[in-house]
Amino acid sequence: MASSIFSGHFYDRETIRRFNVLWIRIFIYFGLLFWAFICLFPVYWTLTTTFKAAVNVTQGHLIPWVDFEPKWIGLRSLGLSPNTIFEISTVRDEFLKRLSNSVIASVGASTLAVLIGSLAAYGLTRFQYKFGFFKNKDISFFFLSQLILPPVVLALPFLVLYKELALLDTKVGLILLYTLMVLPIVIWIMQDQFSTIPIELEEAAFIDGLSVWGVFLRIVTPLSFPGMVAAFILCFVLSWNEYFFAALLTSTSAKTLPVMVASQTGSQGISWWSMAALSAAAILPLALIGLFLESYIVKGLTAGSGK
Repeated sequence: MASSIFSGHFYDRETIRRFNVLWIRIFIYFGLLFWAFICLFPVYWTLTTTFKAAVNVTQGHLIPWVDFEPKWIGLRSLGLSPNTIFEISTVRDEFLKRLSNSVIASVGASTLAVLIGSLAAYGLTRFQYKFGFFKNKDISFFFLSQLILPPVVLALPFLVLYKELALLDTKVGLILLYTLMVLPIVIWIMQDQFSTIPIELEEAAFIDGLSVWGVFLRIVTPLSFPGMVAAFILCFVLSWNEYFFAALLTSTSAKTLPVMVASQTGSQGISWWSMAALSAAAILPLALIGLFLESYIVKGLTAGSGK
């Protein structure tokens, strides 16, 4: 009898424990779903606004086929709807030009920043420098401190400099500027990457006859490739979304997609459907990059966290 009572008591405690665990999981999943809803709602609003008329936007209609009837109004304004895609459209040509400008500027700046930043980070990780009172840690802090400076402080100097160098309204000017803007981030990420690579591997390669460049290209680069990809993606996102300098230093030839999105406001009001369609086009490349390169992002940004 005592054994049965004990077994029943144990069963009750185990049931209560499982019940508590179940409710904790439900609470956690509910919290995650709620946070996901908050994060994804702006994307949902942007996508649905592409298919709304002005009255549906102002009245806050949200659910397609329930609150409003979806139409191709946003894509039609860009010449991208099914009934206008094969027609001549100056707006579509303008959109494709701004899109290509954003791609060229972002990819070019990210690639250049990763190349230069990786070399700088490797040098700061493996070699000792001294310039007066500045040593390796001071140089690293100097690079990171550039992120503190507000962009508006650099507006006038860059405007004057680019005018003298004939770089105003050029894609080359944007690439150089974006490279300077994201270079500290690359150095910061890659320093952490290189510090996780055992120096014994490089010493063994030196013994085998490799030069410094040989060690960097054949040993260090393959091992730190996930970090380089993560740095490239982060640089691409920052360059892709940059608006201030793109609006300041470009006028016609080198305008980017964010500038075109902001230009949908005028004296007649805001063209919500066009702005939403352009915003959706700007979001799509970043979403695809995050979806297909998620593993590289996680590996690159968490390297060295277990040390």
